[in-house]
Amino acid sequence: MGIRERIATVVPGLRRIGVVALLLVLAYTGGVATTHLWPVHTQTRYFSADISVQPRLSSTVLLPTVVGDMTVSFTRQVLPAPGLEAQVQVREEVTDLLRRGQLRSSDLEPTPGELRDAIDAGVAELAWKFAAGALLTTALVMLAYAAARPTHLARGLIASVVATALAMIVPGAAAYLTYRTDRVAEFRTTSLLSLATDNSDLLAGLDRKADQGAVYVTNLLALSTAMRQEFSPDATEQPAAARFLLVSDIHGMNQYPLMREIVQTQDIDAVIDAGDLLNFGREDEGDLTGIYEGIESLGVPYIYVRGNHDGAQARDEGVLERMAQVTNVLLVEPTEGELQQISVNGVTITGFNDTRYFNQRSGDYGGDQTALAQRFREATAGLPLSDIVLTHQPYAADRVSARAVTINGHMHSRDLTGQHLQVGSFTGGGLVNQFRLPPLTEQAQEAAEEDPETAGELEGHPYSFDILSFGEDCAISSLTRYSYRNLVSGRPQFDDVSLINGRSIQPQVPQDRSCSTDLGVSVQAVEQLLQDAEADPTEVEVTPPDDAVVTTLPPLDLPEIEDGPGAVGSTDGAGVTEEP
Repeated sequence: MGIRERIATVVPGLRRIGVVALLLVLAYTGGVATTHLWPVHTQTRYFSADISVQPRLSSTVLLPTVVGDMTVSFTRQVLPAPGLEAQVQVREEVTDLLRRGQLRSSDLEPTPGELRDAIDAGVAELAWKFAAGALLTTALVMLAYAAARPTHLARGLIASVVATALAMIVPGAAAYLTYRTDRVAEFRTTSLLSLATDNSDLLAGLDRKADQGAVYVTNLLALSTAMRQEFSPDATEQPAAARFLLVSDIHGMNQYPLMREIVQTQDIDAVIDAGDLLNFGREDEGDLTGIYEGIESLGVPYIYVRGNHDGAQARDEGVLERMAQVTNVLLVEPTEGELQQISVNGVTITGFNDTRYFNQRSGDYGGDQTALAQRFREATAGLPLSDIVLTHQPYAADRVSARAVTINGHMHSRDLTGQHLQVGSFTGGGLVNQFRLPPLTEQAQEAAEEDPETAGELEGHPYSFDILSFGEDCAISSLTRYSYRNLVSGRPQFDDVSLINGRSIQPQVPQDRSCSTDLGVSVQAVEQLLQDAEADPTEVEVTPPDDAVVTTLPPLDLPEIEDGPGAVGSTDGAGVTEEP
C-alpha cells in the first residue's frame, strides 16, 4: 500500500477521533453548565448544600461560607477529578432554635449516617443531571450538524452517544478513584473558620475577654483623665452639660461589658452608634450574640443609625424594628423617611439611615449617598441646624451641615476634618474582620514573631472610641479619642489617647442657648418641629408634644437588587473607594 493510500485510510479515522474529542469537551461543558444552572440540593437536619461541578480538573472540594472557606484537596490518581463546589448553609429554623435556647451548637454536628445519606443522595442526583446536560448538549450539536448533512444523522447520533459516555465515564471514574477519605491530601480553612478551628473556645469567651479588656481600658481612662487635668485643665474644669460616647462598626461582636464600664466610669449621658451594628443584615445575629441585651444593660440612651451591614436586602428594616424593641434605643430615622430630633440635656441630634445593605452591588454608591443627603437637607429646611447630624457613610456626611459636628462611621478608621468627625470601629471591625488571610504583611509578620498569640490580628483597624463633651453653652468643649488593640486575644495593648480642644472643631459658640443635665432627654418628630416653627417663627426651641407626628418623606428611587456575592473595594460614582 502506497503512502497516499495509507493517508487516505488514516485521515478519516483521525477526523472521527477529533470529532469525538470535540464532542467530549462539549458534553463535559454542557454537564458542568447544567449543574450550575440547576445545582443539586441536599440537606441534613440542620444544614443544606447546593452542589455543582466545577469546570477545572482540580481534585478539590470547595465549601465557601460567609466566614471563610473550607477546601479539601485529594491525591490525584491517573487522571485529575473535576472540582466540586458546595454552597453550605445553616437552615432557616436553626437560628430561631438557638435563640430560644432549644438547641446547642454541639447538637448541630450531623451523625455519620445522616451525612452519608446526604452525600449519597447528592452524588446520585449530580450524576444524572450531569449526564442529562452532557447528552442534551451533544444531541443539539449533532442535530444541527445533521440538518446541514442529513446523510450523516446516524453517524452523528453514534458520535453523540460515545462522547456523552466518555464525558460520564472518564470524569466519573476519576472522581470515584479520587474522592475517598484515604486519598485526602489537605484540609484547609480560611479567615474566621481558620481562627475558630484553632481556637475552639474563642467565640464562647468573647464576653469574658471583653470583661478582661474592661479592666485595662478603665485604667487607661483613669490615666487619661489624670493627664488631662495636669496638662489641659481648661478642658476638665468647665462643667459638662452632656457627654457622648461615640462608637461605630460593632459588626456583631458583643463587647458591651467593656462599653458599660466606659459609660459608668466616664459619666456618659448617651451613646451614639454610627451604624454597622451587625455583619449580615439579619436581626437574628444580634439575638444570638446577646447584643440587644448588652445595649439595654448600658442604662443610658443609645442613639442609633442604620449602616450598610444592618439590612439584608433593599428597604429591609428588620434590624431597625428589633432595635426599636430595646428600651433605651433612640432612632433618628425609625423607618424610611421618618426623621426625629433627639435632645440630650439640650444638645440636639438628627440624622438619616444608610439605604445600602449587605452584599449590595451598585455602580453608583456616590449617587445614592448624594440623594440621601439632599433629601435630608430638604426635609430639615427651615429647622435650626442640629448640634449633631449622624449618618453612616462619610460621603453623605460631607454633604450635610450641623451646628457643631457631623458624625459618620463605615471606614473603620477615625478622622477629623473641620466639623466632620469620622468614628473608628469599637471592635476593630468585628471578629469577621479581625484576622487577615496569609501571607501576612512584613509588619504583621514581625508582630507575629514577637507575640505568636496575636499573629494575624488585622493591622490598621485598632479598636477605638471617642468621648465628645458639650459645655453649658451648648458648644463642644472637648473631644477625647482612644484607641487600643489585641482585645480579642485577651491582651489589650495601648495605642494612643488624644485630647482635642472643642473650639478647633466648633469655632462659633451658639448664642442665647444653655444646656444642662436638668433638661433630660426628649424625642420629637422633625415635621412637628417645622409645624411649630411655622406657627411661631420666633420660637426656636420647642417642647415636644405628646402626640408628635413623624414626618414622612418620599421614598428614594432605589433599584431592587437581588442578593448576591458582595464586591470588596468597590468604587462609588464619584471615585470614592468603599471599604467593607
